[in-house]
Amino acid sequence: MTIVDTKIKHGDASDGILGGRLSRIDGPAKITGSADYAMEHFPEGMVHAVIIDSTIASGRVLAIDAAAAEAYPGVLLVLTPDNAIAIKTATDWTGAPPPAVPFEPFAREITFNGQHIAAVIAETFEQATAAAALVKVTYDKTVPISTFDDPRAGEGYPIDMMTKEWGDAEAALATSPVRIKQEYRTPREYNVPIEPHGLIAQWTGDMLTLWEPSQWIDGMSRTYAEWFDIPFENVRMLSPYIGGGFGSKALPTRYGAVAAIAAKMLDRPVKLAITRPQTFTAFGGRPATRQTIALGATREGKLLSILHRGDNETSMNDVAVEPLGSVISIMYATPNFSSRQNLVPVNTVKPGALRAPGENPSAFGIECAIDELAYEVGIDPLDIRLLNYAEEDPSANKPWSTRRLREAYAAGADAFGWAKRNPRPRSMRDGKQLIGYGVAAGTYPVRRTPGEAMVRILSNGTIEVASSGIDMGQGTYTILAQTAAEAIGVPVETVMVKLGDSSLPRAPVAGGSQLANLMTGAVHKAALAARDELIGIAINHPNSPFRDLQANTLTIEAGRISSPRDTGAGIGIAEVMRRTGRDRIEALRNTLPEEHQNAKDHFRNFTTIATMKSPTEGDYSLHSWCVHFVEVRVDVDFGTVRVARMVSALDSGRLYNPKLAESQWKGGIIMGIGQALLEEGLVDDRYGRVMNNNLGDYLVPTNADIPDLKVISVGIPDTHASVLGGKAVGELAIVGVAPAIANAVYHATGVRVRNLPITLEKLI
Repeated sequence: MTIVDTKIKHGDASDGILGGRLSRIDGPAKITGSADYAMEHFPEGMVHAVIIDSTIASGRVLAIDAAAAEAYPGVLLVLTPDNAIAIKTATDWTGAPPPAVPFEPFAREITFNGQHIAAVIAETFEQATAAAALVKVTYDKTVPISTFDDPRAGEGYPIDMMTKEWGDAEAALATSPVRIKQEYRTPREYNVPIEPHGLIAQWTGDMLTLWEPSQWIDGMSRTYAEWFDIPFENVRMLSPYIGGGFGSKALPTRYGAVAAIAAKMLDRPVKLAITRPQTFTAFGGRPATRQTIALGATREGKLLSILHRGDNETSMNDVAVEPLGSVISIMYATPNFSSRQNLVPVNTVKPGALRAPGENPSAFGIECAIDELAYEVGIDPLDIRLLNYAEEDPSANKPWSTRRLREAYAAGADAFGWAKRNPRPRSMRDGKQLIGYGVAAGTYPVRRTPGEAMVRILSNGTIEVASSGIDMGQGTYTILAQTAAEAIGVPVETVMVKLGDSSLPRAPVAGGSQLANLMTGAVHKAALAARDELIGIAINHPNSPFRDLQANTLTIEAGRISSPRDTGAGIGIAEVMRRTGRDRIEALRNTLPEEHQNAKDHFRNFTTIATMKSPTEGDYSLHSWCVHFVEVRVDVDFGTVRVARMVSALDSGRLYNPKLAESQWKGGIIMGIGQALLEEGLVDDRYGRVMNNNLGDYLVPTNADIPDLKVISVGIPDTHASVLGGKAVGELAIVGVAPAIANAVYHATGVRVRNLPITLEKLI
């Protein structure tokens, strides 16, 4: 269990209340090295596991010869499908009941290159690594289908739940005065967080302790419990700090099962760290996507029809949907619409979540297409977006809760200087540099899942906030401290926050940009309950100096309780607690619906997404919104593209801490720049192998690639979206960045790039 010291030693607190620009209170621990990350623990007797992966992409394992590895010094166990203890299949993240078959973390039938097939456990990491190289594997190889461009992949199969249609899109398109039709593509992209994936697993009898970086402590703990058929309470997962995840650390993995199996078989703690190349295959990133978009419009640019067909890769044995219609179905008003999507199985690891899954590639397609339509009809790309503005959700036929997109267009265009743009492509230049301006919009849904929190007022006047929720850099420690401080009426430096421990009150997944909204709601509710109890004690306890006063005449401010009749500074919380003999006041509250409050298996409300509300559940459609304005400079001779400046205007509702929200937005924008210009998983078609599975060849942005980023908040509190008025922040800002850059590149060069990333060979 980790307690973060929230004592503030800097002057940027803005009084420390919710909405203030307080610096992250976990910052000093990270800067000084006292932050304890999962893989930095050293339980007594710990040994090391190294995973052995398949070197083919399709076929079958015929034999594993482990004799030389087993004889290697320090080797304790070579774990294979033949000797691993059996474990059960667990409920999936949606809550669907599991099949009554064993869960096998090692593969016998190979469906992708890099699939786990065995592991070596030894006294040291070096011994395990050396011994793993001695294991000989015999395969029966077959020819893989490496990408969805392989003719053998075919068209895939449809996902009916992705179909959205109204009107008659095909007929309307056929009769539209203006028609455009193009294909837009995004490549495989990978999460590549700096902190390695891995874990330490330790058994004590039938109690399992796990130190593992996790975006979903409770969901992953439940899976481990089901794998090993032990009570949920018997799993203790610890993850106080996380060095990046972007969706890749939210679900349990096969290597996690391997480590826990090995620890149980050896009765010793086992550490298993995934190598950087293995992070490209031990879990999945964003799959490759392709979309064909046809727009029909009037000669003035008013949309009459949108026809959308999308595909994404999936693995041979699993379904992974990248919802390509998610943005295109709500961004613009049209009387006729049709969106359908297929999955195409190929020999790859099952794709997973990477920041804004679905919304990101969906926006790339429609925001490039609407830009193309603007040029086709000869109007400003900003004007065409306003012309086709959706006043309500066209897919759900519901009003927006709040949609400050017009305000975002206006604020962003003004700050950027959009009016200075020469509309003609390739008309703006500075010496050898072609200059282009581009714009694109984005959106991200508001997802709502219940949360739970404990708030304690202690005898010394300090406040504790406890939750199994996590902080992977987005600022959970800080905003929860601010929330409790404001609700109770104490200085924020007196609040201590405990996170990242499955023994604490429950929290759902830190994914879908929901954690800040749901956990501030739970903490606010618990903090108010604790405050009310404190005031009740102050009024009713015989030893209280405030005995017999009315509750509404007492106030708590700066940690002191006072009455309007009191002309002094009031009495400190600690003094009231002392006089009334209270050791602590404790309030546990959650935001579950009434029908779930007394569930026997309470933890299940937080360990699947079964209780998550969709953005259109209720009377309104709930979304965050953004607009990106970009200036690029393209070298005339070499075709190199540099982003020179960006202005982004965003509507995330109320910002609990603007400083942290702006940091999250900038992080998303930086990832979007990487997507547009650098990131691309390259696959060797012959072997189905990711060729650039390292940070030397898989390119991500560095400081040198990023210009000054200006972000502007245009949001207003939205209490339909959350208790305290916030909407999605973390994943919003990446949506729309890539098409804004692509549109700017077209304006600069006259060359339209529809296949990311935008590299020099596509321009010269």
